[in-house]
Amino acid sequence: MKIALVTDSTSVITKEEAKENNIVVVPIPIIIGNKEYLEDIDITSDQLFEMQKQGTDFPKTSQPSLGYLISLFDKLHDDGYEAIIAITLSSGISGFYHTLCNIAESNLKYNLHPIDTKMTVRLQGNLVLAAAKMIKNGVELNVILERLENIRSTINEIFVVNDLNNLSRGGRLSNAGAFIGSMLNIKPLLTFKEGNIVAFDKIRSMKRAFAKIKKLTVKDIAKLPYKDKIKLFIIDSNDSSQVEEAKEWIKQEFPEQNVSVTKFSPVIATHLGEKSFAIGWMIDIDKIDLT
Repeated sequence: MKIALVTDSTSVITKEEAKENNIVVVPIPIIIGNKEYLEDIDITSDQLFEMQKQGTDFPKTSQPSLGYLISLFDKLHDDGYEAIIAITLSSGISGFYHTLCNIAESNLKYNLHPIDTKMTVRLQGNLVLAAAKMIKNGVELNVILERLENIRSTINEIFVVNDLNNLSRGGRLSNAGAFIGSMLNIKPLLTFKEGNIVAFDKIRSMKRAFAKIKKLTVKDIAKLPYKDKIKLFIIDSNDSSQVEEAKEWIKQEFPEQNVSVTKFSPVIATHLGEKSFAIGWMIDIDKIDLT
């Protein structure tokens, strides 16, 4: 079976990875004022933060247009693809997954299979690369879908934002009411719970927040039955000093494990703001059988 693989730009799949693995990356729009920018085509995270410093309107995110998606899937169908796997950012922070579900239900000819990662950025990207490997290896569609669900269940992430302004204004924090009254100087620790961004602790400084993230990461990974097969992820929004500190810590705490260092995509940076930082982990797709 000829299977197409689609994801969105928040997965931070590089152009080289997309070309090498035949991945279609759908750009997510960002709207600033009256102008629309396409993620990683018209705007980067650094450019976004610079524009905000210059006093531009608060950025908003949107979904790819229905017409664009239908045209894309029509082309893939016409090119002979018998099925399409579409791996999206969390449905808790975007309606993109549900849009794809509606398309799948109303256009059966595509044989479209949307997958909600309940996550985003490079953790999502590695799930996409796992799918690409299995497609290359000729794994059957139903087996790919089952394995992707199993891999997705290993994904976790703890992150901190410098302030809650972007999350609260964008409506992406599910329990904002418990934190909004004490935003000043609070560095909230957050995670994804069933695809929603949830704050679970309040820390008084970034230094203390990072220390708590490290402690929780070690504790959670120690419980995993596959702890010797994990990959760690450092993700930031314009905070290079924190990244270097995290790299050194991981080198000491998890010397045998692979680590990936990336930035939050512009769309996710829109919601989290500058100086956000995360440590995530999932099973290392290079250490499992995907044949």
